[in-house]
Amino acid sequence: MELTLESLAARIAALEDIEAIRQLKARYLRGCDLKQPEVVRDTLLSDGAVIAYEGFPPFDNREGFVEVFTAMGCQPGVHDIHHATNSEIELTGPDSATGKWSLNFRSIIMAQRSVISMGVEYEDRYVRQDGRWWIAETRSHRTGCLIESIDADGKPTVVVMGDPPATYGEG
Repeated sequence: MELTLESLAARIAALEDIEAIRQLKARYLRGCDLKQPEVVRDTLLSDGAVIAYEGFPPFDNREGFVEVFTAMGCQPGVHDIHHATNSEIELTGPDSATGKWSLNFRSIIMAQRSVISMGVEYEDRYVRQDGRWWIAETRSHRTGCLIESIDADGKPTVVVMGDPPATYGEG
């Protein structure tokens, strides 16, 4: 492959797009962890975003999702940690891309005295509109789960280990 100014510019633009998508996903996850619904909203496509996380009801718009996120995840005593790794981002067009991510999710729920740890796989679709990237579709599948109940003395008891139950989710 011959290196030309045009081919180098295209390669740099692709790398910049991939990095912008990584930053977008990081903003979304950090917004979830820091209980910032406005940040979460600002990462999702305003018209027709699809959010389909295993264990949660599906959403076909960001407002419904942000409402449920706020009610469930933005409560005192709920501490979430989303660590995404192993990203695979593919540009599928000048303004479209897909991404896969592995997520190490942990939630500490003080009122229930429980700790939930899950492995999760994300599959996302991104679009560029108005010069910036948005999450247009995000789906997740849980791959493993550990739920512990913590007694008054701080001793954990395993409640679930292995396959995740249908009623526990992540964002």
